[in-house]
Amino acid sequence: MTRRPVLPGAAELFRRTDTTSSVPEVTELPSISATVSSPALRGGPTGRRGEPAPAETTAPLTLVPGGVSDDADPLATYRTAPQPAPVVQPTRPTRGRAQRAERTKHDEKITVYISADELLALESARLTLRAEHGVAADRGRIVREAINVLLGDLAERGADAVLVRRLKG
Repeated sequence: MTRRPVLPGAAELFRRTDTTSSVPEVTELPSISATVSSPALRGGPTGRRGEPAPAETTAPLTLVPGGVSDDADPLATYRTAPQPAPVVQPTRPTRGRAQRAERTKHDEKITVYISADELLALESARLTLRAEHGVAADRGRIVREAINVLLGDLAERGADAVLVRRLKG
């Protein structure tokens, strides 16, 4: 067996594009047995060490367009057509990107320093929202929503708001 790689020739790699053909060309790479019997790939008219070239031992394959007819298949009556798989909509999305109407652009920015425990609680809330409720939100969006809820509660309830009670301690 030769250690030379079998590579396609230029005719297999490049085709003409300036002519149109109604029948597409089909190009096959040589099989292993063809490479063994090919004088060009062996490097000479005879095999290695002066042996004659081996004869082609495999029979060519014949393709039948329709395959075997149902009359010749005794098990054809027992086969059924495959049923399409039922389409089940998940109750909550678990994978993939969440569907959003439009991204909101924020013009202002603030930096807030929080403790490691507060950051862990925020990240835990983000993961809970995603796993149990199917809501994919980043930490910034969660913080903005929390601020809106607290400010809405302050505007509605005044001195009885949760924010006032928490800040008075």
